[in-house]
Amino acid sequence: MSAEPSGGGWLLLVYRVPSEPTRLRAAVWRRLKSLGAIYLQNSAAALPASANAERALRKLRREILEMAGTAALLSCTVLAGEQDILAAFQAARDDEYEEIVDKCQDFLDQVRKEYAADHFTYAELEENEVDLVKLRNWLARVRERDVFGASGLQAAEQGIAACEQSLEGYAARVYAEEAESR
Repeated sequence: MSAEPSGGGWLLLVYRVPSEPTRLRAAVWRRLKSLGAIYLQNSAAALPASANAERALRKLRREILEMAGTAALLSCTVLAGEQDILAAFQAARDDEYEEIVDKCQDFLDQVRKEYAADHFTYAELEENEVDLVKLRNWLARVRERDVFGASGLQAAEQGIAACEQSLEGYAARVYAEEAESR
C-alpha cells in the first residue's frame, strides 16, 4: 500500500458478512488488518485514502459480495474526531512495531542459545537467516502502512539492526568453526 494518502481523506468500508461460516468474517478481518485498516466500530473499517488502498478495498468489497454479504466503500473527510481516528491509526502501527521488537528479542535469544549450546552449523545459520528475512519483510510491510510516521518505527529498526549484527557475529563463528574442522 505504498501510496501517500491523498488530501487527508479516508476510505471507509462498511460491511456485513454472514455469521456462518465464521471463517468468512475472519478472512475479512485478516485482510483489513493486513492492509492496516482500523475499525471505527463493528464492520466499519477506515484507511487513509490512496489509490492502492482504494483498489484493495474495492477488491475486498467484491469478495464480501461474493460471500453473500453486503458492503459499501465510501470516500470521506472527517468532520469531527479526526484526531481520534489518526491516534487509533498510529496506535495500530505502534502495536505492530512493538510486535516486531518482541520478535527481534526472540531472534536474539535464539542466537544466544546457539552460542550457549556451542551449535555453529550452516543449517542453523541458514535457519536464522530465513528468520531475519521474515523480520525485515514484516517491517517493510508495516512501514508501507505507516503513512503518518508512527513513533515505534525507530525501535523496530533498531531491533532489526541488532538482529543483523548478532547474525553477522554468529555467521563469522560458523565459518571459523567450519574452517577449524577441516
